[in-house]
Amino acid sequence: MTEIETFDVALPHGIRLACRAAGDPQAPCILLLHGFPEAAFVWDDCLRRLGGRYRLVAPNLRGYAGSSAPPEVAAYRPKHLVADLVALIEALGGPLRLLVAHDWGGAVAWNLAAAHPALMERLLIINSPHPATFLRELRDDPAQAAASAYMNFLARPDAAALLAADDFRRLWTFFTAMGADDPAHPGGGWLDEATRERYRAVWRQGLDGALNYYRASPLRPADPRAAADPVAARQPLATLQLPDEAVTVRVPTRVLWADGDTALLPGLLRGLEAWVPELRVERVPGATHWIVHER
Repeated sequence: MTEIETFDVALPHGIRLACRAAGDPQAPCILLLHGFPEAAFVWDDCLRRLGGRYRLVAPNLRGYAGSSAPPEVAAYRPKHLVADLVALIEALGGPLRLLVAHDWGGAVAWNLAAAHPALMERLLIINSPHPATFLRELRDDPAQAAASAYMNFLARPDAAALLAADDFRRLWTFFTAMGADDPAHPGGGWLDEATRERYRAVWRQGLDGALNYYRASPLRPADPRAAADPVAARQPLATLQLPDEAVTVRVPTRVLWADGDTALLPGLLRGLEAWVPELRVERVPGATHWIVHER
């Protein structure tokens, strides 16, 4: 298996991204984007297995361990996250053979592919909702709104302190509630002590950058505290408009979807082809949101 290298990429607009990579720099490039509450190391198996055929690069996104983490919430709006990836792809030598993205990495990838389709040949999304279907389901499906209610907790100003308490007890529940630490659970057993320590090493470097993705996003369910909380009341979900031309992805796209994801429900796939004309959906029964580890 190929060895993994680490390096930083300084982007022209002042952001630095810490990257993990494998493979010949002259080979076709695959970029892999992680989600919350993870980091680039979750792709290590892919880097080692495929590094003999491709150049694979997995950055820690803005706000995550070792990468620049601006303190302002506004610095995590989609246009800034997309700008990071545009500059990174250019620094890596141009269009990608493939962009792979999970969870929040997928949210950024959807936006990047819609705005800059020439930067990739293909797109692979893993359990990350397209913004148009996510907006629709948050508004129209009470089950999806309830499943996403945790986003309002993560947007709280005190969320980082609450998550870090008692050896990150609340963060572990993101995994363990789905059997990640249980060898008897389908796909479980991957959250061993060595993997836990890799997560701790990331989380100890700070959580607010990662949480700012939630704070900056208008795509959160309506907050029941809105009547009493002026900040919550400013949530724009009810009036948000996403023009079709801004969110249509004209790149050949595969969506890999773990059916056991309890935070992102299958209704998010309904009608997706309206915004992704070249779409193939592959559903994985029994896998959970942590399919990158499980499968």
